[in-house]
Amino acid sequence: MNLQVELKQLIIHSLDLEDVTIDDIEDDAPLFVDGLGLDSIDALELGLAIKKAYHVTIDANSEETKKHFSSVNSLASFISSQA
Repeated sequence: MNLQVELKQLIIHSLDLEDVTIDDIEDDAPLFVDGLGLDSIDALELGLAIKKAYHVTIDANSEETKKHFSSVNSLASFISSQA
């Protein structure tokens, strides 16, 4: 299983997105507002889940963090770069 699929499962599970499947989340689609429609509370929960699952440090107040959280692909790149 690739990292993008793992991240999609993590997003669905950690945010209790019952009506969303892995196929519903596109790798390059925005996670917030337009795309998946996540909000700031979701961002905090997702950040904690990613920190716990992948042992990466996320600075919640960083502009870079906002870029990392823009899509599944950008999250995967960020996590890979921290390994």
